Amino acid sequence: MSSKWEDLERWLEGQRLPKGFERLREPDWVEKFVRHMMIKAMPGVAASAGFGQSPAEVFETHHFVIVKFPLPADAVPERLRLLVREDRLRLEGLPGDERKTIKLPRAVRPRMSRALLREGVLQVKLRKKPVDPVYEEIPIRW
Repeated sequence: MSSKWEDLERWLEGQRLPKGFERLREPDWVEKFVRHMMIKAMPGVAASAGFGQSPAEVFETHHFVIVKFPLPADAVPERLRLLVREDRLRLEGLPGDERKTIKLPRAVRPRMSRALLREGVLQVKLRKKPVDPVYEEIPIRW
């Protein structure tokens, strides 16, 4: 007789999860996955609970993180300031002196970023910071 956990693992194997479940150790990925599944499974309930009302659409390609941010109709382009660091993007100068901060899914190179405002949508293209494949040994004290 199989356990409920084994049943869950078998079900998850049929889903599009990474081999070995490594991503399940990444809380941001799990949250994004659960939100997506909630919206897909119960759009009405998800909308009333506030799921999917992110201020921006964030997605990745092999080499870039791309953020699409729909601006309010009364936003003044000349007042906008876009600030980027390795893990976050901040948009200032929105109506009412509001600012929005967006956590990025991967580390990026801020100086290699580009932004374009077109038809009320700010699109930011950020080059991913490469992961160093070399392990560094760290001494353990005891």
